[in-house]
Amino acid sequence: MTDGRWIDIADGVHARRYGELDLTIGLVLGTRRCLVVDSRGDAVQGAELAAAVRELTVLPWTLVYTHAHFDHCFGTTPFLPCDVWAHEGCAAELAADGENARHLRIASYRAEGKPDIAESLENTTITPPNRLLSTETTLDLGGRTVTLAHPGPAHTGHDLVVHVPDAGVVFAGDTVEHGPHGFTADSFGTDTDLTGWPHALDAILALSPRVVVPGHGDPVDAAYVAKHRDGLVRVVELKGAVEAGELAVDDALDRSPYPADVTRAALAGAATPSPT
Repeated sequence: MTDGRWIDIADGVHARRYGELDLTIGLVLGTRRCLVVDSRGDAVQGAELAAAVRELTVLPWTLVYTHAHFDHCFGTTPFLPCDVWAHEGCAAELAADGENARHLRIASYRAEGKPDIAESLENTTITPPNRLLSTETTLDLGGRTVTLAHPGPAHTGHDLVVHVPDAGVVFAGDTVEHGPHGFTADSFGTDTDLTGWPHALDAILALSPRVVVPGHGDPVDAAYVAKHRDGLVRVVELKGAVEAGELAVDDALDRSPYPADVTRAALAGAATPSPT
């Protein structure tokens, strides 16, 4: 994939796709302001995004973090000053573990042979959100409203989705992922709520979206979300059976709708701490 390409989702609603981590960012335009959904993973990446937004609009911007993982919210400084919305749990996570997460990712990128990204992260300052919500809020962008809503614990305990009702679009962050099999092993981090996740997908489906934009991968439709809601329900059932001693792990892997590595991560209750 060519790094940094815009996809037109609807009139004034765009997604920007990146090869690094297969990341997807959102942009919603009103007549008076615009909303940027996530800010990428470091200050250099954030500057690229800010410049790309300015290619489409000169409107003042507001940011929203879909969750606290580094690739979604560490690139904010080039956008400042502006309002930055997030769930209150996101703010708490960044305050408690943001710096530790940053240093872990610096080490990881160096080990992966990506010193430029590691250096960018070393020179990145984490920006905490300054506008918090616990359930939902509605923003007026001028001629268009968007709703920021917590669908319940899922990929993290503090996920937010961004609903653009007039366009039938939901930016879902990592509550929805569009990998080869829907989810990957890294989808299930130490802060994932496996049991709650299907209910969060139900909350997205209740919005009757025409398009759902995941935090990673290309946009999908409601049928895709429903398929993986059902897949997670099945994995939750298998996990319960394993924990109750009614089913061996190998049998659960055979009965899962997902590959073995994905299922093992879900059954374990947590994968290696997820970067996404």
